[in-house]
Amino acid sequence: MSTISTVAVYCGSSAGTQPVYCEKAAETGRLIAGLGMGIIYGGAKVGVMGAVADGALQAGGRVTGILPHFLEQREVAHHGLTELIMVETMHERKLMMYEKADAILALPGGFGTMEELFEMLTWAQLGLHQKPIGLLNTGGFYDPLLALAQTMLENGFIREAHRHIFVHDTEPAALLEKIKSFRPPQLGKLMTRERI
Repeated sequence: MSTISTVAVYCGSSAGTQPVYCEKAAETGRLIAGLGMGIIYGGAKVGVMGAVADGALQAGGRVTGILPHFLEQREVAHHGLTELIMVETMHERKLMMYEKADAILALPGGFGTMEELFEMLTWAQLGLHQKPIGLLNTGGFYDPLLALAQTMLENGFIREAHRHIFVHDTEPAALLEKIKSFRPPQLGKLMTRERI
């Protein structure tokens, strides 16, 4: 894996019900900045998104936000970033985040976070990229998703290799170490009707 200089962070514009979500997000931002990596994220100053951005900025890190114009008021654009890029559509936002990032990190969030994460997982499964993907499993947030992946495996909808296209941990420092040392699995041929 080449050197990671930027990390795309997917997470919620809500703070969630537990203070630990924003606490761990801020810690993640500080750690990413401390490693000399920049953050690419959705551009909001509220919720888990704002916490990860502020954590990185307070540690002297570089943070680039990418925000569609129609969300500028709803997600409350963060104007204290290193760079804030305004785009027209969600598709532009996602593509630009992907293109600017060397690694992907998902923190707790809602449907939008899951949609972004699953697109990256799908692209990795199809061999379209080999970027590290990490899940920060704060407070067991991603336990149901990890269980679902096991169910998918047991029922023949993914292969064992697909379980290794992402890494996960409950602690930001440990997760970032896994991302830094990530080696993509050998996925072999794409899915067929006979074999997945």
